[in-house]
Amino acid sequence: MKHQQSPNAFAITIRIYYEDTDAGGVVYYANYLKFLERCRSEWLRSIGHDQTDLLRDPGIAFVVRSVSLEFLKPARLDEQLTVSLEVEKTTRSQIFFRQHIRRSSPLVEGGWDEMTSGKIQIVCVDSAKMKIVSIPAFLRSKLETLQ
Repeated sequence: MKHQQSPNAFAITIRIYYEDTDAGGVVYYANYLKFLERCRSEWLRSIGHDQTDLLRDPGIAFVVRSVSLEFLKPARLDEQLTVSLEVEKTTRSQIFFRQHIRRSSPLVEGGWDEMTSGKIQIVCVDSAKMKIVSIPAFLRSKLETLQ
């Protein structure tokens, strides 16, 4: 079953490796943040902007300002998960995401087990000064079409 995504959504697939788990054999909670970050990085690349290029010219970076997560079900070794995002809103210098980590499950209505979900707020900064700056117009106009 295919997960229904809105036009502003993006998803990647990850596999859980031994290094991702804790002594109890489940994914260590902090690793979910890494998975969410990978999804945002791949999303940025998919819309045509590599983080290395943005650091070089125009000298910006996106940094996390706030995270609110709900850990609903544990993920375990060797599971394959779908990590997704939706752009909820953009402002002059910020992007607000809704992100999910799901596992395919034919036993659940809709075909997906919700493992983790949350809201992530990122802010655009001047990478040299680490001060908040406006998202460059070329990128902001592209982001606005994704809302």
